[in-house]
Amino acid sequence: MEFRVDRQTLAEAVAWAARTLPARPALPVLAGMLVEATADGGLAFAGFDYEVSTRARVDADVAEPGRALVPGRLLAEIVRNLPAQPVEFTTKGAEVVVRCGPAEFGLLTLPVEDYPTLPEPPARAGTVPGDLFAAAVAQVVPAAGRDDTLPMLTGVRVDIDGDTMWLACTDRYRIAARELTWSPAEPGFTAGVVVPARTLADTAKAIRPGAEVALDLTGAADTLIGVSGGGRSMTSRLLDDQYINYRSRLTGDWTSVAEIRTAPFVEAIKRAALVTERGTPIRLAFTAGEVRIRAASGDSARANESLGVELSGDDIDIAFAPQYLLDGLAGIDTEYARLECAGPTKAALLTGIPDRKDGEEPGPDDPSDTGFRYLAMPVRLTA
Repeated sequence: MEFRVDRQTLAEAVAWAARTLPARPALPVLAGMLVEATADGGLAFAGFDYEVSTRARVDADVAEPGRALVPGRLLAEIVRNLPAQPVEFTTKGAEVVVRCGPAEFGLLTLPVEDYPTLPEPPARAGTVPGDLFAAAVAQVVPAAGRDDTLPMLTGVRVDIDGDTMWLACTDRYRIAARELTWSPAEPGFTAGVVVPARTLADTAKAIRPGAEVALDLTGAADTLIGVSGGGRSMTSRLLDDQYINYRSRLTGDWTSVAEIRTAPFVEAIKRAALVTERGTPIRLAFTAGEVRIRAASGDSARANESLGVELSGDDIDIAFAPQYLLDGLAGIDTEYARLECAGPTKAALLTGIPDRKDGEEPGPDDPSDTGFRYLAMPVRLTA
């Protein structure tokens, strides 16, 4: 095998493929990165840990096609630190020689014949703009669970019905969901799967900006999902598809609806959180035209701040874990946010309100929708 490739192109491809390399591989060969060069000038890098596979394909000047398995993490470190010059790869016996300007490295290869066959993705289900998909995934993954004893809660639920896609996560104390429009390969396509949240978040974040993302699913008895875009692709095993009926919980009879400027609200919560200890909530007291944001840490510190708000319905005094509030508000990129409550002990719904023209006041009757929903359980107030 012998090829020459641009250093920046190589660095991006190797970094992508290295994402799935296990820190403590079950088998020595799983620490390797598969490098394949083809006679038509194609170059591919791949990693696999039996759960997730990653592939990156780029163009290169291939003098001699071939394949080799090299220590993946070491290759990623080397490539990241090479000078900004073209990089040459050559195999010599049991060694891969990497040259870049004055730098030269030799890497002992691993037995490529022992490397497991990479899984092939299912059939193409449809496509979605990469920036939209990345933003939607980023909005919901903060609500995913971290407890591996409940695998279902560590995933992103992906529901597809025709040209509508829903993404949702929950850790039992909150639900984050996003509805978006995509382009299915078949008009009547439906599916409901659960994808590991960390894997999907890393993939969505790393796909090149502006690239179109393709999802590979069969829609029936799926055990694998494929996500690809911009020359990058990954496959992942799916989690158990049993999931709560989250959409039915995102509606309710709200007795209090507050609309508030998002950025000042976020900053006020961050300031109040400075005096909180672990488990201490932020208290929000909504009255006509105002919300008082309060927090205290025993007798040592307290915070109290007021902001203007448009309130429809009953006054309400409600409390939340500050990070839960901030995670929800981080998914709102509009000027105004809406908080809908049905009482101080019932889950409250946080949504974004599409931006208005200058001078136009927010109003609770605005029917427009950004597609993002964030439902959080409040902390019960003791006094």
